[in-house]
Amino acid sequence: QVQLVESGGGLVQAGGSLRLSCAASGRAFSRFGMGWFRQAPGKEREFVAAIDWSGGSTYYVDSVKGRFTISRDNAKNTVYLQMNSLKPEDTAVYYCAAPRYYCSGYGCYASDRIYDAWGQGTQVTVSS
Repeated sequence: QVQLVESGGGLVQAGGSLRLSCAASGRAFSRFGMGWFRQAPGKEREFVAAIDWSGGSTYYVDSVKGRFTISRDNAKNTVYLQMNSLKPEDTAVYYCAAPRYYCSGYGCYASDRIYDAWGQGTQVTVSS
């Protein structure tokens, strides 16, 4: 079973930046893609971004394209989410997740059903 620990959340003004990190252990990290999701109060969990095992393919929900960048360092078993030009509507708890099997394409990574490991979440609050 893989363990995931997120860090890097906080309070930032609109237009600011944050970088989230997700450290993984307990599974061959470099063999699997990784995803980031978020959940705002009163809303369902939402796919944000994903990256394949090599880092060669990335996927984003439309609302964050051009502002967020997902990356990974397989040597450090860590995936990152760089968030720029933050907006108040980005306020949420952000979770990283590891899929239970090989995944390919946006449709696969965006479905939370394929993930069997989740971090504890990190709060991101963007003030206007």
